[in-house]
Amino acid sequence: MELVVILIIGAVAGWLGSTLYKGRGLGLLGNIVIGIIGSFVGYWALGKLGVDLGSGWVGVILTGAIGAIIILILLNLIFNRR
Repeated sequence: MELVVILIIGAVAGWLGSTLYKGRGLGLLGNIVIGIIGSFVGYWALGKLGVDLGSGWVGVILTGAIGAIIILILLNLIFNRR
């Protein structure tokens, strides 16, 4: 059950990140991957800044979306897709 929740949160965070960043769509699988990796990046980056968005669903999704945006910016810088 935890895996399903992680995948759903990752998909929502990745979709939200790609929507806010206005980048190209990566599809469902790409959004899940970007959202899950983005959650780790978001927790790390926000932790370095001393910011905590909470431990509820909304905080987890926003943290993942912020991390997904960071990853999308880096991917666009590396591959110059924009």
